[in-house]
Amino acid sequence: MTDTTASLQTWRDPELAKILIEQMGRQAAKLKNPIKIMEVCGTHTMAIAKWGLRDVLPENITLVSGPGCPVCVTANEDLDRAIEIAKQPGVITCTFGDMMKVPGSYESLSDLKGQGHDVRIVYSPLDALTLAEKEPSKQVVFIAVGFETTTPLIAATIKRAHAAGLENFSVCAIHKTVPIALQAIADDPQVQLNALILPGHVSTIIGLEPYQFLARDFGVPGVIAGFEPVDILQGIVMLLDQLLEADAAGADFSARIDLGYTRGVKAEGNPVARATVEEVFEPCDAAWRGLGVIPGTGLRLRENYAHYDAAARFDLQLPPTVEPAGCQCGDILRGIISPHDCGLFGTVCVPENPLGPCMVSSEGSCAAWYRYYGPSDGPAQA
Repeated sequence: MTDTTASLQTWRDPELAKILIEQMGRQAAKLKNPIKIMEVCGTHTMAIAKWGLRDVLPENITLVSGPGCPVCVTANEDLDRAIEIAKQPGVITCTFGDMMKVPGSYESLSDLKGQGHDVRIVYSPLDALTLAEKEPSKQVVFIAVGFETTTPLIAATIKRAHAAGLENFSVCAIHKTVPIALQAIADDPQVQLNALILPGHVSTIIGLEPYQFLARDFGVPGVIAGFEPVDILQGIVMLLDQLLEADAAGADFSARIDLGYTRGVKAEGNPVARATVEEVFEPCDAAWRGLGVIPGTGLRLRENYAHYDAAARFDLQLPPTVEPAGCQCGDILRGIISPHDCGLFGTVCVPENPLGPCMVSSEGSCAAWYRYYGPSDGPAQA
């Protein structure tokens, strides 16, 4: 047995999980009020559904999903821009698989591929760069969607293209950054969150400091958790410890951002990765599905690399943006409702015919609920 296998078995140990579930029960019995905790990361959403963790929560503890799936939070106007780029003559469009079926206002990249446009799935932006080297007569565009986890590799790819003088490669940058967007969640009276399970993957890059304002300015405790069942249960226990402290201390309580995922995240994050991103990109405003335009949460290419901006290379005529009728992905991403509260879930909107991005992405809340709970019934806890 390798060390990795042994570690994985520890974080999936049923006995450890049972101990944590019992501890949660004791904590919940002492809490003064019902508690709502949001898991921000789409990978957490999938793991929570896969392991049935909502079903083992005490009745006064509710878990809701947040805006932690980068494909899901991509606004239709940005999808429409990517789709229009893919329609341009002589363009090869490269994207991650999750983006293919996401519907824009009128069609998806998968639809374009069916119409004969050259749209390809790649596993890395470096694959798109290699393709550009092999196809000098074509314009190769990479649709760059993602949070802080994927942005460093995309930045490094752009630097490599720049160093090679490769002029037929460009990027449609639809990046977003997580921490500031959480201010919109923490400050939303409809959401009324008590605590946050913060994303493990994003935190490997940015560390703890960018989240501190949530505790300092909004009094919302947070914990960075891993993705195995014991990780997540431990994270919830750590949050409930803080909430019990808050009940006891009242106005004297100071919320904290705790690190539960010590085997994957360092408090300082990854400074080298951040420096690469900061060299290539600068902050800009970004439109989030369900949250609107949030200042400073997008990334655009800096002046030295601006010629790799795909949107600037083509004369695009964007159609009016249209949202899918009846789709409630925006409210699901804010934690206002659960997937099975949407009237389209499991009936009109299914994985084979997704009407909204939350049913498309492998990290989408609707996809997770459909896969693990079925088309109509949610978890017992919901």
